Amino acid sequence: MGLVDKIFGTHSEREIKRVLPIVDRIEALEPEFEKLSDDALRGKTNEFKNRLKNGETLDDILVEAYAVVREAAKRSIGQRHFRVQLIGGVILHQGRITEMRTGEGKTLTSTLPAYINALEGKGVHVVTVNDYLAKRDSEWMGQIHEFLGLKVGVILNSMEKEERREAYACDITYATNNELGFDYLRDNMVIYKEQLVQRGLHYAIIDEVDSVLIDEARTPLIISGQSGKSTELYRVCDILARQLIKGKESGELTKMAALMKEEITEEGDFVVNEKEKNVHLTAEGVKKVERFFALENLADPENLEIQHNIILALRAHNLMHRDKDYVVKDNEVLIVDEFTGRIMPGRRYSDGLHQAIEAKENVKVKRESKTLATITFQNFFNKYTKKCGMTGTALTEEQEFREIYGMDVIEVPTNLPVARIDHQDAVYKTRHEKLQAIVRETVEAHKKGQPVLVGTITIDASEEISNMLKKYNIPHKVLNAKFHEMEAEIVADAGQPGAVTIATNMAGRGTDIKLGEGVKEVGGLKIIGTERHESRRIDNQLRGRAGRQGDPGESRFFISLEDDLMRLFGSERLMGIFNSLGIPDGEQIEHKMLSNAIEKAQKRIESNNYGIRKNLLEYDQVNNEQREVIYAERRKVLDGESMRDTIYKMITDTVEGCVSSCISEDQLPEEWDMEELNNLLLPIIPLERIELSKDQMNRMKKNDLIHQLKEEAVKMYEAKEAEFPEIEQLREIERVILLKVIDRKWMDHIDDMDQLRQGIGLQAYGQRQPIVEYKFQGFEMFDAMIAAIREDTVKALMHVRIEQKVEREQVAKVTGTNRDDSVANAPVRRSSKKIQPNDTCPCGSGRKYKHCCGRNA
Repeated sequence: MGLVDKIFGTHSEREIKRVLPIVDRIEALEPEFEKLSDDALRGKTNEFKNRLKNGETLDDILVEAYAVVREAAKRSIGQRHFRVQLIGGVILHQGRITEMRTGEGKTLTSTLPAYINALEGKGVHVVTVNDYLAKRDSEWMGQIHEFLGLKVGVILNSMEKEERREAYACDITYATNNELGFDYLRDNMVIYKEQLVQRGLHYAIIDEVDSVLIDEARTPLIISGQSGKSTELYRVCDILARQLIKGKESGELTKMAALMKEEITEEGDFVVNEKEKNVHLTAEGVKKVERFFALENLADPENLEIQHNIILALRAHNLMHRDKDYVVKDNEVLIVDEFTGRIMPGRRYSDGLHQAIEAKENVKVKRESKTLATITFQNFFNKYTKKCGMTGTALTEEQEFREIYGMDVIEVPTNLPVARIDHQDAVYKTRHEKLQAIVRETVEAHKKGQPVLVGTITIDASEEISNMLKKYNIPHKVLNAKFHEMEAEIVADAGQPGAVTIATNMAGRGTDIKLGEGVKEVGGLKIIGTERHESRRIDNQLRGRAGRQGDPGESRFFISLEDDLMRLFGSERLMGIFNSLGIPDGEQIEHKMLSNAIEKAQKRIESNNYGIRKNLLEYDQVNNEQREVIYAERRKVLDGESMRDTIYKMITDTVEGCVSSCISEDQLPEEWDMEELNNLLLPIIPLERIELSKDQMNRMKKNDLIHQLKEEAVKMYEAKEAEFPEIEQLREIERVILLKVIDRKWMDHIDDMDQLRQGIGLQAYGQRQPIVEYKFQGFEMFDAMIAAIREDTVKALMHVRIEQKVEREQVAKVTGTNRDDSVANAPVRRSSKKIQPNDTCPCGSGRKYKHCCGRNA
């Protein structure tokens, strides 16, 4: 704590002082509200709504509203908000993050801001980390809201569109971050307004906010469609990868060495950098790849795909580990979430890595998908008018919450003092010695009836400790990605006398561990961490499972110098220090220098991970600006707005664009290439062939030509309008064609941007920053897409016929998402007869479908 904090208090302490007078006023109303009948208490909801309509603000009614919720909670679920929960509730309403220790009742706290913000009638989303918690909280806390006359809904992975729409229409909706994000993307792919499920993003209360906005924010949400790419190359590269020999770098190339053009010598065919998680071929490796594929030069542009795929195969074999990063189940590769230890059904590694792992594991290699829609959690949650969050651990990431989400973190004091004892880390020389010590500690605690929760980082580690405990006949339960179905029940029982529970990466988070009879007397729940996580916050989450509501408890992390964190970031110096102390084999050491080294390593990794998320956001910011433009245009179409003015502008812009691309400002009229202009413009707008006499050329300027052609094009479209006896028929045709063209071009553009993003790293070699180059090229591609939308729309409308039946249809079939392909949209059934290849094209060109719009279908 710095000098300023000592004198004036921390930021949290100062902010809580400001909130306390409000809390005092809420508590003062308790005797008055206790006297109200159930009907009178329920009637307060309508009273508040009317006061809001008459000009009062949410802040004006907050004190009374919170007092009402507190009383309703007592009557409906038998729970009364503690003072610290009222403090947390005020902070959440202000759009901030509350750090409340595990067991302090975050779920009950959330009912306060959920109720008051729901009174505006715009919808409140309570965000949870999994379906189980969404369902549990909607049924449990939902009783309070329903008692007060509000409607409560829940969104589950298995729900159909109709059920989702109904749930979103409720005053308060419980859902996971994934469901909310994917529904937003899918809503921006529908072709009729009636197909929308969400009604806007007003106010979000995010439970486990660090998990949602930090841990999961490294991967954007992606909705995919089928790609035509072959999968055979993955198999071939896998065969080659097994033949290549792993080498070792003799040293790292420093920036100065790179500038001086010094070289580093490399052994073998490829080198793996575990810290950076990348692989590269050596000169010898490049030769072997060239011989294998019979290539003259692997670096040639036409060999980019082979380059990419061989690196993927080497990454799959050397950096992706079975039962740690993924599991193989039912002939399928399933990703294990590195933060929760849970299997992520339907989620796939991007950029072909998943296919490379499938080839490695000899399971069916699925075809690569095409990105149809994507958004980062950062950009999605920043679309809410107001958002707030709750967690037990957020202060370590406060800078990120401030910079990216505009939310500060306020640490709320515990209702009762924390009685948990956090012991110094126990450090061992080898991993084997560490595991033996963990088992001994667990056996001793079990003998005296003290429950133990053993937290591991990998599935392998949890099963290894489980096998060791079996040898001692210690009954225990294992909770990891392979058995997550029973997680809530297993975690809830973890505090019973003598219970031993092994959990991977805090699976079961969100479920309270209540202590059984007699457990307090033997020291409460004992937490054993089998190694330090990359993030201090995850370690704190594990510790926080003990010491709930003033309960006793203890925690200790067991570490070996062979752990990944120590091996990669602890440096060899620590091993030297350990050896110099002359510690006998098998003996533990507690040393402040070791603990500090571990924390420094964690801070370095946290900083690196923040950089990854910030980098992802910078890239998606380019997409986000483009996404906003496209989604706004789509929404106009869905809302049934007349697109007449938009179409007329497209027509005149198309004329101007075609003339400008053929005729430059400094060209004399006699130098104008009229042939090129005719070839460019007339296929889009079928005007009379443009021919100018010498006399006309002498009198005409470029702007005169543009003006003349614009007038002719507008008159042509006005004549087209006159052909339709009911003008609304043409207005709907305009909407249909515009929507179809926007969707086709946008989906291709999204996929192109994805490809650009994957290859942009090469720009660094040209002394240019990849993100700057991505922005530059991305905006150029977007401008080109807008021009293509304009031209395709104008061309289709200029050739449309009155007898033509034009209907809306989705331009691409959704095949899945990177989080869960079970919620992908079902195939769209045609309401009209399918167009056959030899039928006349419905766009009005007069050509056969296969030679016109059907070419790329």
